[in-house]
Amino acid sequence: MAQRTGLEDPERYLFVDRAVIYNPATQADWTAKKLVWIPSERHGFEAASIKEERGDEVMVELAENGKKAMVNKDDIQKMNPPKFSKVEDMAELTCLNEASVLHNLKDRYYSGLIYTYSGLFCVVINPYKNLPIYSENIIEMYRGKKRHEMPPHIYAISESAYRCMLQDREDQSILCTGESGAGKTENTKKVIQYLAHVASSHKGRKDHNIPGELERQLLQANPILESFGNAKTVKNDNSSRFGKFIRINFDVTGYIVGANIETYLLEKSRAVRQAKDERTFHIFYQLLSGAGEHLKSDLLLEGFNNYRFLSNGYIPIPGQQDKDNFQETMEAMHIMGFSHEEILSMLKVVSSVLQFGNISFKKERNTDQASMPENTVAQKLCHLLGMNVMEFTRAILTPRIKVGRDYVQKAQTKEQADFAVEALAKATYERLFRWLVHRINKALDRTKRQGASFIGILDIAGFEIFELNSFEQLCINYTNEKLQQLFNHTMFILEQEEYQREGIEWNFIDFGLDLQPCIDLIERPANPPGVLALLDEECWFPKATDKTFVEKLVQEQGSHSKFQKPRQLKDKADFCIIHYAGKVDYKADEWLMKNMDPLNDNVATLLHQSSDRFVAELWKDVDRIVGLDQVTGMTETAFGSAYKTKKGMFRTVGQLYKESLTKLMATLRNTNPNFVRCIIPNHEKRAGKLDPHLVLDQLRCNGVLEGIRICRQGFPNRIVFQEFRQRYEILTPNAIPKGFMDGKQACERMIRALELDPNLYRIGQSKIFFRAGVLAHLEEERDLKITDIIIFFQAVCRGYLARKAFAKKQQQLSALKVLQRNCAAYLKLRHWQWWRVFTKVKPLLQVTRQEEELQAKDEELLKVKEKQTKVEGELEEMERKHQQLLEEKNILAEQLQAETELFAEAEEMRARLAAKKQELEEILHDLESRVEEEEERNQILQNEKKKMQAHIQDLEEQLDEEEGARQKLQLEKVTAEAKIKKMEEEILLLEDQNSKFIKEKKLMEDRIAECSSQLAEEEEKAKNLAKIRNKQEVMISDLEERLKKEEKTRQELEKAKRKLDGETTDLQDQIAELQAQIDELKIQLAKKEEELQGALARGDDETLHKNNALKVVRELQAQIAELQEDFESEKASRNKAEKQKRDLSEELEALKTELEDTLDTTAAQQELRTKREQEVAELKKALEEETKNHEAQIQDMRQRHATALEELSEQLEQAKRFKANLEKNKQGLETDNKELACEVKVLQQVKAESEHKRKKLDAQVQELHAKVSEGDRLRVELAEKANKLQNELDNVSTLLEEAEKKGIKFAKDAASLESQLQDTQELLQEETRQKLNLSSRIRQLEEEKNSLQEQQEEEEEAKKNLEKQVLALQAQLTDTKKKVDDDLGTIESLEEAKKKLLKDVEALSQRLEEKALAYDKLEKTKNRLQQELDDLTVDLDHQRQIVSNLEKKQKKFDQLLAEEKNISARYAEERDRAEAEAREKETKALSLARALEEALEAKEEFERQNKQLRADMEDLMSSKDDVGKNVHELEKSKRALEQQVEEMRTQLEELEDELQATEDAKLRLEVNMQAMKAQFERDLQTRDEQNEEKKRLLIKQVRELEAELEDERKQRALAVASKKKMEIDLKDLEAQIEAANKARDEVIKQLRKLQAQMKDYQRELEEARASRDEIFAQSKESEKKLKNLEAEILQLQEELASSERARRHAEQERDELADEITNSASGKSALLDEKRRLEARIAQLEEELEEEQSNMELLNDRFRKTTLQVDTLNTELAAERSAAQKSDNARQQLERQNKELKAKLQELEGTVKSKFKATISALEAKIGQLEEQLEQEAKERAAANKLVRRTEKKLKEIFMQVEDERRHADQYKEQMEKANARMKQLKRQLEEAEEEATRANASRRKLQRELDDATEANEGLSREVSTLKNRLRRGGPISFSSSRSGRRQLHIEGASLELSDDDTESKTSDVNETQPPPSE
Repeated sequence: MAQRTGLEDPERYLFVDRAVIYNPATQADWTAKKLVWIPSERHGFEAASIKEERGDEVMVELAENGKKAMVNKDDIQKMNPPKFSKVEDMAELTCLNEASVLHNLKDRYYSGLIYTYSGLFCVVINPYKNLPIYSENIIEMYRGKKRHEMPPHIYAISESAYRCMLQDREDQSILCTGESGAGKTENTKKVIQYLAHVASSHKGRKDHNIPGELERQLLQANPILESFGNAKTVKNDNSSRFGKFIRINFDVTGYIVGANIETYLLEKSRAVRQAKDERTFHIFYQLLSGAGEHLKSDLLLEGFNNYRFLSNGYIPIPGQQDKDNFQETMEAMHIMGFSHEEILSMLKVVSSVLQFGNISFKKERNTDQASMPENTVAQKLCHLLGMNVMEFTRAILTPRIKVGRDYVQKAQTKEQADFAVEALAKATYERLFRWLVHRINKALDRTKRQGASFIGILDIAGFEIFELNSFEQLCINYTNEKLQQLFNHTMFILEQEEYQREGIEWNFIDFGLDLQPCIDLIERPANPPGVLALLDEECWFPKATDKTFVEKLVQEQGSHSKFQKPRQLKDKADFCIIHYAGKVDYKADEWLMKNMDPLNDNVATLLHQSSDRFVAELWKDVDRIVGLDQVTGMTETAFGSAYKTKKGMFRTVGQLYKESLTKLMATLRNTNPNFVRCIIPNHEKRAGKLDPHLVLDQLRCNGVLEGIRICRQGFPNRIVFQEFRQRYEILTPNAIPKGFMDGKQACERMIRALELDPNLYRIGQSKIFFRAGVLAHLEEERDLKITDIIIFFQAVCRGYLARKAFAKKQQQLSALKVLQRNCAAYLKLRHWQWWRVFTKVKPLLQVTRQEEELQAKDEELLKVKEKQTKVEGELEEMERKHQQLLEEKNILAEQLQAETELFAEAEEMRARLAAKKQELEEILHDLESRVEEEEERNQILQNEKKKMQAHIQDLEEQLDEEEGARQKLQLEKVTAEAKIKKMEEEILLLEDQNSKFIKEKKLMEDRIAECSSQLAEEEEKAKNLAKIRNKQEVMISDLEERLKKEEKTRQELEKAKRKLDGETTDLQDQIAELQAQIDELKIQLAKKEEELQGALARGDDETLHKNNALKVVRELQAQIAELQEDFESEKASRNKAEKQKRDLSEELEALKTELEDTLDTTAAQQELRTKREQEVAELKKALEEETKNHEAQIQDMRQRHATALEELSEQLEQAKRFKANLEKNKQGLETDNKELACEVKVLQQVKAESEHKRKKLDAQVQELHAKVSEGDRLRVELAEKANKLQNELDNVSTLLEEAEKKGIKFAKDAASLESQLQDTQELLQEETRQKLNLSSRIRQLEEEKNSLQEQQEEEEEAKKNLEKQVLALQAQLTDTKKKVDDDLGTIESLEEAKKKLLKDVEALSQRLEEKALAYDKLEKTKNRLQQELDDLTVDLDHQRQIVSNLEKKQKKFDQLLAEEKNISARYAEERDRAEAEAREKETKALSLARALEEALEAKEEFERQNKQLRADMEDLMSSKDDVGKNVHELEKSKRALEQQVEEMRTQLEELEDELQATEDAKLRLEVNMQAMKAQFERDLQTRDEQNEEKKRLLIKQVRELEAELEDERKQRALAVASKKKMEIDLKDLEAQIEAANKARDEVIKQLRKLQAQMKDYQRELEEARASRDEIFAQSKESEKKLKNLEAEILQLQEELASSERARRHAEQERDELADEITNSASGKSALLDEKRRLEARIAQLEEELEEEQSNMELLNDRFRKTTLQVDTLNTELAAERSAAQKSDNARQQLERQNKELKAKLQELEGTVKSKFKATISALEAKIGQLEEQLEQEAKERAAANKLVRRTEKKLKEIFMQVEDERRHADQYKEQMEKANARMKQLKRQLEEAEEEATRANASRRKLQRELDDATEANEGLSREVSTLKNRLRRGGPISFSSSRSGRRQLHIEGASLELSDDDTESKTSDVNETQPPPSE
């Protein structure tokens, strides 16, 4: 793309020749041929014209060579009109598709136009040659021009960016992407060249001392970067191996004030190794080629072949000299301001990188340690880098490693040392490159002038998909994802702005969000972490590997929609990511290494401490590198400690790249982006060649096709008002009135006249916007209109010329009459005497003036002579012209005659068509009114649907709220459990203290005796508090502490009493707090229970309906998948049947002579058919019984499920009752609490009396101790019982949980319901436990307080109450146990069903890959439908317009028909008059009799013509294309009638003289003729009535067709609406479909295997029979057999090889099955068992295969001699053909049912949420239909089973025969051994015999083929004979003219007859022959 100042015209490479584009011939050709694009392997897409549509396929004719082909409708893409050829902006294409984009780019490229716009994109295709379009003249041409004013160019992009920056003060960016070699770098240089020219700072500035210095430096920065960053690759000689972002700063006036360069992803590995035929970076070759001797000695340089890092030595670049390039690089560095020291230091580092590669290590003998045998290279390296040689050698071979707190030296192996050296070389070069970029930025930075705005140029690698992609490719693809997201966002922001400017309503769609899932998959930091985050995380773990990274990635992101795991274990890729451009496979080899980028930190430290300042500057950030020891992993402690020391400093490559990309994207988002997409046309670097598939892949990867997809969503075609009016006003001639009118108003009027759908256009302020495809439709209409106008103009011109010629003829005729009149007068007068006298006298009258007259005459004579000479010349010329005109006149007369006849015919045809059109228009108006009514109904239904969807949304929101409430309850339950655990721990502590205090109380009984009297009084008042004794243990501890103090003194006892009073108040406060907490918990519990009950009720209904619906859906989808597979198999059989049918039809004509011999076959076939019908009836009955049993089982399961739900609801009610009891207990506790408060007050009053009653208290304390111990014992027992009950309840709950888990496996939604119920039960149990614990705590506190006052009776009452509760719990437990037993029964049945399903699932997992392929095919069709959705809407509107046009034409046709009827009536009147005249003028009886006979014959002829006209009329009404031809035939018949009338008139004129003699005969004939007239009129009337009737029938058919069309439109609309919903639910349904399909697929697979085995066995049986007979024959001729055996050895070897291949294929399939089983059954023992069983089965099959192969080797020896079995083969072949016909019929039926099921499935998915019950009933009806299909399949299975049984019998016979053959073979072996002695003598004879045998075999094979063909023809003939016999019996006509015409006539004449079985087979085969073959 470099600039070239050649002599070529640059405009040739910029501008398009519009004369070629607007060629009317190409436009007419496009209109006539209906051209479209079809896929092509060679050209990508080829142009073709549509010839015929056959179902889902279309017959097309290729435009290039005229070949015809069948193409699927989904693969056809529309072609743009020629107006859009070589369009500059592809967004203007009216048909936006891949084919049109590729064709436009290809046409422009072949014309030398390499730049093309595509919306925001500028697409550039590399021309691979220099073009003269980059000169300064071209720059000046584009300068200051807008983008649309000039042709596409990179300068136009640069100019628009520059002008937008100056005008809008907005930063700009130009993004160049593409593959390597596509021209990114060249276009970047052109942008910089343009900006440096237009914005040069020295122009207009006189004070600038160095003009253009900054611009020169900016231009010279590129050669430096190319030298250090570019290299030669296979694709590109100057490929940039890094990405760069060049930022050019401008001041306010638009002058360049500075620049900055940022680089990304330098391919540093190229510095150490290169692929074949590739080079490393240019600087290495430039330095070695261009350095002088002095410089070479300073840098220690050597030859190219002496460096290991130059993998391929010296590879020159064509047209480039490295020596000259080195000088240019040095000059550029001087211009950039590099000092001599800097340049020398850089070159030293470059030389040192090469020296790194020459360091060689050697492995020591006894150890793995590496050693350096020679350090010469190391000395050179250290000299260049300023290091100590010894330290460098030590750092490489034995680096110091930190272990704990100490450093140790660790010896390195040879591999580790080599790796360290390569890593150091790569890091050194990378740091040099970074320094170089920084230095260039420093030179370009101008701090004096601050930049006001900037233009950024991004040159980065584009999206590329290799076979396996690594870490660098992931980073590049990640970048392109972000850039494509930016483009999508930018594009529709601009679209929205334009729509807002034009005032168009538009709902903004952010297509950038489409790419967000893939970007999140790569960059998300957490929840779940993305690829880069997981990679960084793995880098921190010591034992992490690439494999662990992949496993963790699959674990975290396995369910992501954009992530895919490898399908098979043997796949090379580790994982797959679905980008916008396609699916990319990644191989995670050395990703951790590449991400950490480890180095030998010992050497890095030496480099940091280098004596060379430049090297030390490069390695200044040595503290941030990753040490090699951290990667190789000495020990875990060393690894961990090393990371601890450097935590926070270490940054991975992925993190750094992500940060730089984030900064770049932030910069780009703040700019106005301009997109340049570079395309590589071919990999051969050839100019003028374009590989279509390569370009398509790049368009897809570059996002151009993605942009087009987005563009289709809006209004991509836009045209200004003036141009629209100028071009399309011809379509609406009367819409715009005369005079001036605003463009917008005019366009609005035109649009209304065009009757376009409002959804297809928008009218803005200055433009009119159209959806894709509308302009193409308008172009077609315009072409048709222009064609009509031209035809009319031609007709007017021809009429004018004809009239002019006719007038001339009339004038000539009148002149001839005058001449004739004069000549006749002269002839009469010339013999009259007076005339003679007059002629003689007249001259004498002028005698006196004779002389004067003579003189005058002389003068006149001279003049006349002169005139005569002139006139003679003119006469000759006129005669010549006259002769020519006469010839032309004759030709024109002939043409005029033909044209008049054609015009008359066309005029009559037009009149008829007009009348017909009038009628059709009336019909169409009726249809339109019906359509409007249907649309109104449709709108009402849509509104109802929206309401239902809103209702469903509300229900879903309520469910979400209830789910949130349930989660809150779960959280509260967890907190309550925590509190209960704390309370239980406190209770345990209190019990321990209580036991201690009881021991102490025994010592203090004497001191407490005085308190017994007081306690006795307190006991009487505390009787009601006995029930809550267990929770007063805390008070006991307080009392016991007080009693300890009372041991010393009575005064301490009083203090203890006061303390007791304080503690009682505290306890009251605690009780009050607990009571408040209980009240709050009760309120919350009541609310939650109410909400939970409502949620459960709703959840029950929802999940029940959902489960049933989903179950039925899965069953239906399973049936659909089965039908699809059957459809594929039936397709193959149909193709086979069609092939056989064609072969038979070719020999039909030859075999008709044998017609009478094959009549007997029909009876046998009819008997076979009756037998088959009986078998079908029996199979139907069996299937109905099976369906009844199946329905009974389903009903039983439903009843069981209902009983289980009822039992669960009963348990819930019992729990509620238990809760009510607890609330009652709680109320009792509250009353006790109040009484306790009252008694506390009494206790305070009685304290004074307590001292007197201590003695009594001591005695009471002893009794109480006994009671307390007894109560403790009872409490422990009750606690044990409660624990047992709790354990039993836990067991019950675990059983219920297990049941729920099993139910989950059986039905997920049912499991969710049961899990909710289980959660509620657990929640209730936990609440009851909490309440029990709280109440027990209160009881303990109160009973401990009153333990000194209670009596044994109250304890017994409490005991009784507790026992009652225990009994109640036990009763509940028994009830629950019963229910659990019932549940266990149902669970066991469910488990059995589950096991069966699991087995089926495991067996059917092998079909997963096939289903995936089928799904890919469906996905392709779905995507294609999605792409063509807008086109379909356009087509719909187009169809509506066509209907309206047809209505108009129909009205005209009706008018023409009415005129034609008037003409026919007039002709009928003339015919009547002629007949009357005939009756008056006929005289002779004989002649009248002859006339009568002729009239009768004419009547019969008229009747035949009437029949023919009726047939023509039917064809006329059924096919609009035949209208003209039929009318023409009617006119011919009319002219024939007129000719007959004229003949009759002539006869009447001849007979006028004889009128008088035959009046009597005339009267008789008048009577006869009157009768004939009446009869003829009646016939005419009946014919008219029949025509009217047929017309009404045809009108009715038209209405029905219109109704069907409307239904199809509605179905299409419903399909479009439901398709979107289907896409949402498709992924969820896929897994369910696969699970449901597996059982069915396995059965079908087994059946197919059995069928295949059956066919093999049949074939083997036939071969065995033939071989048995051959053995008997061969036993007599053993010598011939030996010769034949040797001839057949080669064939056996080939068959053995084929069997070996088949065996290997089977083994491969076995391996694949085993792999799939291991993948799908990782961790499931059942799948392992199934795998073992399958492997055993496979081994058994292999053994059987080997046995069969050994048998086949014996049987195949006799394979060619099967002529004796021809009869049996013929019968079986006939059976197979009939079976194929049946299967074909069944396949067609299955296709219809499949379509119906698809439609019903879409309707089901649309209404599944709102109408569950109705859906279930509809699905049950569908199940009935599917069961009918199952009946058919059962029939096929029964037939297959019969065949299998027959085959087994035949197999047994084969085995017996094989044994006999083996014995014979042993005998033959003995004979062969004897014959070997004779072999030497007979060898010569053997060779001759072999030749004869080969000839005999060839002739035998030929005879065999002929016999097979004859038998097939015979069968076809038998069917034809049966057909012909039936027709002979019925008297139908038979034609034997030719095979083709015969078939057609038979088909037509036999259309209304009843056909026999063979007849139907032949008919169906004919039908199949007309159907398109299946697409490959």
